Amino acid sequence: MFEKQIKKMNMWDMALIKLAVAAFVLFVVDIWSGAMRWVNSVNPWYFLVVAIVLAAIPYFKTMKK
Repeated sequence: MFEKQIKKMNMWDMALIKLAVAAFVLFVVDIWSGAMRWVNSVNPWYFLVVAIVLAAIPYFKTMKK
């Protein structure tokens, strides 16, 4: 059932979902001062590495099939 719904989604739908999640994360960081302090104290390259790893997992799963 869930797989049929996923197959109906195209690249733009997935991009919009990812942008919505990114916007929500920025909202939470903005309203929660503790999160903002933590984000500002962490090296930004760590966030880039985590983003690449998390994006690569579904990418390679779809390319393997």
